Amino acid sequence: MASSDREVTTDSGISIDPVYTALDEPVELSAPGEYPYTRGIHPGMYRSRRWTMRQYAGFSSAEESNKRYRLLLERGTTGLSVAFDLPTQLGMDSDDPRAFGEVGRVGVAISTLDDMRLLFDQIDLQAVTTSMTINAPASLLLLMYQLVAEERGADARKLGGTIQNDILKEYAARGTYIFPPRPSMRLVTDTFAYCAEHLPAWNTISVSGYHIREAGASAAQEIAFTIADGIAYIQAAVEAGMDVDAFAPRISFFFASHSNLFEEAAKFRAARRMWARILRERFGATNPKAMMLRFHTQTGGVTLTAQQPLNNVVRVAYQALSAILGGTQSLHTNGYDEALAIPTEEAATLALRTQQILADETGVADTVDPLAGSYFVESLTDQLEAKAMEWLERIDEQGGAVAAIENGYMQNAIAENAYRRELARSSGDEVVIGVNRYVEDESTLMKLHRIDQDMVARQIERVTAYKRNQDRAVVDAALEQVRQAAAGEENLLPVMKDALLHGSTLGQVSYALRDVFGEHRAS
Repeated sequence: MASSDREVTTDSGISIDPVYTALDEPVELSAPGEYPYTRGIHPGMYRSRRWTMRQYAGFSSAEESNKRYRLLLERGTTGLSVAFDLPTQLGMDSDDPRAFGEVGRVGVAISTLDDMRLLFDQIDLQAVTTSMTINAPASLLLLMYQLVAEERGADARKLGGTIQNDILKEYAARGTYIFPPRPSMRLVTDTFAYCAEHLPAWNTISVSGYHIREAGASAAQEIAFTIADGIAYIQAAVEAGMDVDAFAPRISFFFASHSNLFEEAAKFRAARRMWARILRERFGATNPKAMMLRFHTQTGGVTLTAQQPLNNVVRVAYQALSAILGGTQSLHTNGYDEALAIPTEEAATLALRTQQILADETGVADTVDPLAGSYFVESLTDQLEAKAMEWLERIDEQGGAVAAIENGYMQNAIAENAYRRELARSSGDEVVIGVNRYVEDESTLMKLHRIDQDMVARQIERVTAYKRNQDRAVVDAALEQVRQAAAGEENLLPVMKDALLHGSTLGQVSYALRDVFGEHRAS
């Protein structure tokens, strides 16, 4: 078979033609910054303002994480991004018996207001934007952040940043949930309402397709399932009496950028267009900012290989290029050693330099939407939107994202695609350099980040000491107020904030909510 005749398909099942000469229907592109925002949400895009270079980091202790944040700020990063350890993500204090062996392992441990104070020591929280990858206890971490910022004299109304706060994708793809879906959705909408009043510049949710993609979804599924979750959050907020034009502008998104350069760039363009149309046509939005899909991108973690890890430098660079060509608002570039450990200082610095080289040396930021009008890219954009709409219609047939998660439909679809991809890699039909082609026997020796067990022990002791010094009568009364609010219908954030102010820990407030909501168990 001649090379031009071989069958080529993307991971979304889109057939790629040998040559693209024209579109069946000539594309009519609106200007950048105009509905439906296919070409970008701002008229000038990167000519006016570069994307935020936001490097994700978190280590065993707040002190060690603080050192990395200050280093990244010194070296030119323009936004902070916090990785939390699994106990924190699951609403457990560092001294919780269930946290044993996981404290500080994949991110920073935050159990108390003292931990949050240490995490942002000597950092002006009103001068930076901070993204926090936290979901089930997202509202609690946001309240801690607000309290620490206010202690230092910051105006909460001017604090900028994002909490992920996307609980639906936890049930579908990631697994760090605490409560059942329905009370979890209440926490999300309570956060929307609280921030509208107290932290109006804060992005109250980052609807995450990243973890859906990392779990095995195709590009089209990533768009569809992410937007389906976004629809569920919009619907829940509307049903709670909120105005879509008022709260939707504070919703952001989080996507992965994998290795098919053109499909990934087209994916971002298609997702922007779909979201704009859905907000206007399904929810009646009239505020242009409510219809703009603003998103952060991270290069593909699952595409990184432990074999020949320096190859990951190249993968990350091209994945970052896709995100920039697709019009991302902020970007995290992975470290080349992340398939082996938490990135070292050297790997994190090179990842940041990758973005800086793309911004200042390649010309990629010189014009808005440089791929617009490409026969190939416009065709891919149209076909990805069509594929994603098919998946979205199936989710609607299930009764929406919450129902599709509760009955396992979304999880099964992701698992089936992940299995198909794994078969393709195992057979060599999908090439992974250094893994199933151009394999080398020699291992690459490199310096890896090691967890500081002394730091972990100090963190656990610090939390234990914090609890020894609590006024138990005051803390218990505050936690009882949390239980009563959870059993009723009032907004939970003010009473949780009061509990933190009176010395409660993250875990204590989370367990008070567990007493009322229970814990979710996957069937």
